Amino acid sequence: MKLQVKLALYNTLTKLAIILFTGLLILLSIEKISYNHVELRLEENERETLRNLNSKEINSKLANEKPYTDFNILKEEFITIKPVKFEPTVTKNASFTTETRTNESVTQTYRILTHQFNFNNHTYLLEIGVSITSIEELKSIIKRFTLLTLLIALALTLVSDLIFTKFLLAPFYKIIDRKLIKVNDPMNFDYEKVKTTTQDFELLDDSISTLMKKISNLFSLEKQFIANVSHELLTPISIISSRLENILLQEELSEASENKMHASLKTLNRLKSIINSLLLISKVENNQYAKADVVMIAGVIMEIEEELEDRLEEKHLIFNNNMKYIYSIMGNRPLMHTLLFNLINNAIKYNKPKGSITVADELKEDVYILEITDTGAGMDQQQIENAFNRFEKFETEEKESYGLGLAIVKSITAFHNIRVKIDSVKEKGTSIYLIFNRERDFT
Repeated sequence: MKLQVKLALYNTLTKLAIILFTGLLILLSIEKISYNHVELRLEENERETLRNLNSKEINSKLANEKPYTDFNILKEEFITIKPVKFEPTVTKNASFTTETRTNESVTQTYRILTHQFNFNNHTYLLEIGVSITSIEELKSIIKRFTLLTLLIALALTLVSDLIFTKFLLAPFYKIIDRKLIKVNDPMNFDYEKVKTTTQDFELLDDSISTLMKKISNLFSLEKQFIANVSHELLTPISIISSRLENILLQEELSEASENKMHASLKTLNRLKSIINSLLLISKVENNQYAKADVVMIAGVIMEIEEELEDRLEEKHLIFNNNMKYIYSIMGNRPLMHTLLFNLINNAIKYNKPKGSITVADELKEDVYILEITDTGAGMDQQQIENAFNRFEKFETEEKESYGLGLAIVKSITAFHNIRVKIDSVKEKGTSIYLIFNRERDFT
């Protein structure tokens, strides 16, 4: 889950908890305040009623020992005074209850004050009720309104938090995208600072730039070392090879000495091939080649097929050229030839006798894909991950394998902005995909 989403969810949940607490507090407070208001009103009515006990209407009813009952026109309030068993001393305080009463087919819920009192040597029970139906309806409306407000507040909070965190983290994602994801070559790193007012992001930007500078220096030293060493080694190797070849021309050499000379020459040639491969990688990575050629992919494949015809026949391999498109790019033709040669040569090298190699292509709206598939030994996941490492060799009967073929492929594809992907199954074969961006092609 993205940091932006996590921050938005955290802020939303925090605010939701606050809103819920506030909503519950409001609901409980409204109920308590409403009941307190009603009870104060009932107590006021009680005092007013006790002051009016001597009125003609009430007094006449009480004198005849009949209950006195009075409902207002809307049945929202009532007063009842009825005689009860005489108690010389009434000590009970007024109490409040909530009850449902029916009067003339009208049923309502009342908050009722109950109080016993003595009057003219009689004990009476006074009940004064006020309808709370309207209060309950108001509470229901407030609950619905509070819930609606909660949902709207939650939605607004989530949206506002997402927008704010997106704005807040925009420099962070820009730093990650520009200075990590899109960096293919530390030597061409963009050291320009990403504009931000957040000190943490400034620190991250500076730290990445410092780290990349160190990596670039190390890369530069490594490339320079490989180029210098490779160049310096080629001269003595050539001299030694020439001397050995001259010695072989002498007739007085024994057969054993001649065999040793041939073995030494073979070793020198192998060393020369490794040095040339390292030199090629170093030159490609240092951008010492021009990309001024129009390279037709299908034409290069046909050339390589002719060059490797003897090797294909030697292992009884079938070469299927299923290419359907005439696709060209602007690049370096010798490097593209080396790239495709290495891939097809590997397909031969690691293939099974009487197997097959298939070259196919696919043209999509935004990419051109070249696929080279063999029926060889295949690779497991660990081998796929290490395939492009230098001097990474796999099990093969080939004695001239140096483990630099795919390292050269990696350098050339990076130089031409070509993506490379490997799909492989052990003992079933390997497919290598070269993915060209069509926006940079020359079709």
